[in-house]
Amino acid sequence: MDLRAKLALLADAAKYDASCASSGTEKRDSRAGGLGSTEGMGICHAYAPDGRCVSLLKVLLTNSCIFDCAYCINRKSSDVRRARFTVEELVRLTLAFYRRNYIEGLFLSSGIIRSSDYTMEQLIRVARTLREEHGFLGYIHLKTIPDAAPELLAEAGRWADRLSINIELPQVRSLKELAPEKDLAGIHGAMGNLSGHIAEAKEARRTPTRAAPPRFAPAGQSTQMIVGADDSDDRHILGTSDALYKKFGLKRVYYSGFSPIPDASAKLPPAPPPLLREHRLYQADWLLRFYGFETQEILAGGEGGMLDLELDPKLAWALKHRALFPLDLNRASREALLRIPGLGARNVDRILAARRYSSVRLADLARLRVPLKKVSPFILAPDHRPARGQLDSAGLRRQLLAPSAFAQAAKPRQLALDV
Repeated sequence: MDLRAKLALLADAAKYDASCASSGTEKRDSRAGGLGSTEGMGICHAYAPDGRCVSLLKVLLTNSCIFDCAYCINRKSSDVRRARFTVEELVRLTLAFYRRNYIEGLFLSSGIIRSSDYTMEQLIRVARTLREEHGFLGYIHLKTIPDAAPELLAEAGRWADRLSINIELPQVRSLKELAPEKDLAGIHGAMGNLSGHIAEAKEARRTPTRAAPPRFAPAGQSTQMIVGADDSDDRHILGTSDALYKKFGLKRVYYSGFSPIPDASAKLPPAPPPLLREHRLYQADWLLRFYGFETQEILAGGEGGMLDLELDPKLAWALKHRALFPLDLNRASREALLRIPGLGARNVDRILAARRYSSVRLADLARLRVPLKKVSPFILAPDHRPARGQLDSAGLRRQLLAPSAFAQAAKPRQLALDV
């Protein structure tokens, strides 16, 4: 099989892994020369939290696998066409794509071939060859294999900006049923191992020393969970994510909606979950990490442990806690302001800065492009007070769900909108 055919096959096989954002790494010192960068713009394969597009060559080393995970298209029993890159081919391909300005870095995963240790050695060889032999300074994300030897995981962190270990499913029972070769305790052990190395490297960088501090996965570690492959509800999923953030200091948990695959096991659902469910989980995840919410708050009163698909999680929470509103824009604490639907963390900080000098008004929120329809029922300002009974109205939910007059008027000429 020629290189072009391998690339088509193995890049397509990598599309099921969502955990490939490249935010949070450090800039390498390029004064001694070298190739690539962790910064800049390019073809968009992923978005960083700051909105920056990052372009990555996202590919598998091989789609052959000795594991038989029921939800995976590349499982051992799957009748798919197989391919495998050599280390040299993948290095050459990465450099060629970079020199053509197609990519800024590499996201590399693999099926398990021969053994976990052998596969991990091959992944490390790609990263080490790029760094040592070609002076590659760009971003590298390696998907690590939890039951590989600890010394291999430790070496992977020397060459990669980010490491990830996919937990796949939030419940032990589901993992045993659908991925019997995987062990949740082993996955947690590997995550703890990586977390310890990352913490040590951070501490060393804070300590003045003549020697260069050790470098270990400066962009941290991430994981992925498949949504809708088992009977786990959103409470299970978010509870697992919250525990992983708190215990291992993960940078991100990615949520990937289950995609039905050919010749699927009867244990799997016949249809994918609603795409909106994945979106709501990301919004709820953001509330956990940046807005001070707890899992039980987000899902309190939810339908059978599921997020409301019609409303974003913060708005759904606010409608269940109307007695806490309206909040005074010029008196409420940062923690309280973060709970107002439609106010993001960045705009909350702008409001706090602005109100040191003058009162913040509804007109000021309009200039910040805050969605006034969503915000206005929940706030007090010198030029605004919610209509009497609006917060208590049974129709407030319908009012917030209805498209605004502006949106209706804009529909025929969307291309002219300043977005």
